[in-house]
Amino acid sequence: MKLLSQLILGALAACWAASTFAQPLSDNSPKTREQVRQETLAWFAAGYDPADWVHYPENAIRASRVLAQQRAPQGQHQGLGNNAY
Repeated sequence: MKLLSQLILGALAACWAASTFAQPLSDNSPKTREQVRQETLAWFAAGYDPADWVHYPENAIRASRVLAQQRAPQGQHQGLGNNAY
């Protein structure tokens, strides 16, 4: 009986280990050099200037909002604005 439980436990461990390799890539996976380059260019196009260290938090937040609006689907609105009912 002890041998049977050890075999079952070993089989379950092997299945678990194999399933971890079969997981799809997540957003937390490492980015390629080209992905980082494209993202950096998008930040610069949105108005982020790393040399403007005096206005650093506001500069980065503003560029982040611009990028979020560009990446959001067209049907979704960010906030109420003039479209409030």
